[in-house]
Amino acid sequence: MDLRKIKKLIDLLEASNLSEIEIKEGEESVRLARAPRGGVAMPAPMQAVAHEPLRAMPMQSPVDGPTGGPADAGGPALPAGNVVRAPMVGTFYASASPDKPPFVTEGQQVKAGDTLGIIEAMKMFNPIEAEVSGTVLKVIVENGQPVEFDEPMFVIG
Repeated sequence: MDLRKIKKLIDLLEASNLSEIEIKEGEESVRLARAPRGGVAMPAPMQAVAHEPLRAMPMQSPVDGPTGGPADAGGPALPAGNVVRAPMVGTFYASASPDKPPFVTEGQQVKAGDTLGIIEAMKMFNPIEAEVSGTVLKVIVENGQPVEFDEPMFVIG
C-alpha cells in the first residue's frame, strides 16, 4: 500500500469521530487506531474468574429473632385471634386525617373489608382492610408509628 494513502487514512481518522479504521486492498491491509483523548483509559479485557457458588441463606420466620432463635419473650403477648399484619413498610395512620376519629378502636365490631387504618408508603396512602369479620381485640400499632413488612398491627377475634 502506498505511503500517501496511509497518510490520507491517518488524516481521515483524525478528522472523524472514529477510533479505528481498517482498509484491505487485495492481500494488503492497514489498520489504524488512535488512543482515546482526554486521558480516558480503554477498558481492560474481561477475565474469567471461577467463583465459589453462593449458598442459600436459611429463611427466618417472622417469629424468629435475628439470631435464628425464638423472638424475645419480653414482647407483648397477642390475644388469640386473626392477626392482621402490615402488607408493606411505611407509616401507620389510624384515621384519614388528624382531626378525624380513628377507623377502629378496641372492642369495635368490624366486617371483612372494613378499613382498619392506612399505611403511607412512598407518598401513597394504602388502606388496611379487615380480612375477617369480628371484634377488634387489640390495636397493636400507634398512630404515626413506622411499621415493617409483616409486623402485627391488629388482632380480630
